[in-house]
Amino acid sequence: MIRLRKLDTILHNAQRQGRISFYMTQHGEEAIHFGSASALRPQDVILAQYREAGLLMWRGFTLEQFCNQCFGTDLDLGKGRQMPIHYGSRALNYQTISSPLGTQITQAVGVAYKFKLDALSNKEKEAAISIVYFGDGAASTVDFHSGCNFAATLRCPMIFFCRNNGYAISTPVKEQYAGDGIISRAPGYGMAAIRVDGNDIFAVHAAVSEARKVAIETSGPVMIEAMTYRSGHHSTSDDSSRYRPSEEVQKANDVSDPIVRFERFLHNVGWMDTNSKASIEDEERVSVLRAMESAECRPKPKLDTMFTDVYYEKPTNLVRQEEELLQHLKRHNIPYE
Repeated sequence: MIRLRKLDTILHNAQRQGRISFYMTQHGEEAIHFGSASALRPQDVILAQYREAGLLMWRGFTLEQFCNQCFGTDLDLGKGRQMPIHYGSRALNYQTISSPLGTQITQAVGVAYKFKLDALSNKEKEAAISIVYFGDGAASTVDFHSGCNFAATLRCPMIFFCRNNGYAISTPVKEQYAGDGIISRAPGYGMAAIRVDGNDIFAVHAAVSEARKVAIETSGPVMIEAMTYRSGHHSTSDDSSRYRPSEEVQKANDVSDPIVRFERFLHNVGWMDTNSKASIEDEERVSVLRAMESAECRPKPKLDTMFTDVYYEKPTNLVRQEEELLQHLKRHNIPYE
């Protein structure tokens, strides 16, 4: 949790310095990431939104991989073709992030349905689920309702995980819906559901563990609504001080910050002291800085990678576009290292 907080702080500052183009922090939502990631299995497929980097970190994505993606280097798994923080890893069963809101919800249903078909044809195969993460704002999209209906009627083993952090960018939940949050929608689709304190890492772990068990045993979907608070701005393109008072943010930081709560627990049971936490923070800060500095010095991806990985055989229109680009660079004497 401290590692993710340090990564967020340093890369957010890097964006403000003009070193990367965009960033989104996870401040205040770290318990959701690590509480749920620790309850899943490696074969479970994660379809996240854009504020779940901790899940990928738990599965082994390195600081160097995070930084190479944000700086768009030659070591970026996406070869520089995605915005910063749009991570993805085939090896870690973490589908690449997509900016359009809610699209991953229906895709997660398809993944779960495939798992169901696999289970029917191969009883020996280890059970797996898909889990899709989205915010309270994405729960107002058509994809959310379509995904819930398909998952419920097709009986797909999956988890719908809504992190209700109080705001859909600048729209507070009280202006977004009149009902009792997101969880109240689950019974209408015939779906099991639970609401959990999203700032309690143990509660999140317990909820996801039980939801995964139910999803597999019933071959059906389960919805979780985790109540949390977005302490930072929506993104580096946002100024949250324009739509929420600073006193509200400060109160959340003092009362519900998941790292503070976890630290107090560790202090109470004698597993951590002030010095050990300071040591962890220093170690993680140095590790992030080293990873960022290394990524910043790396070259960009090769130019020809811009036209690959979409089609098995490159179609004529892409061949033509590549030729036109190379001619343009040559004509204007523009070097591309």
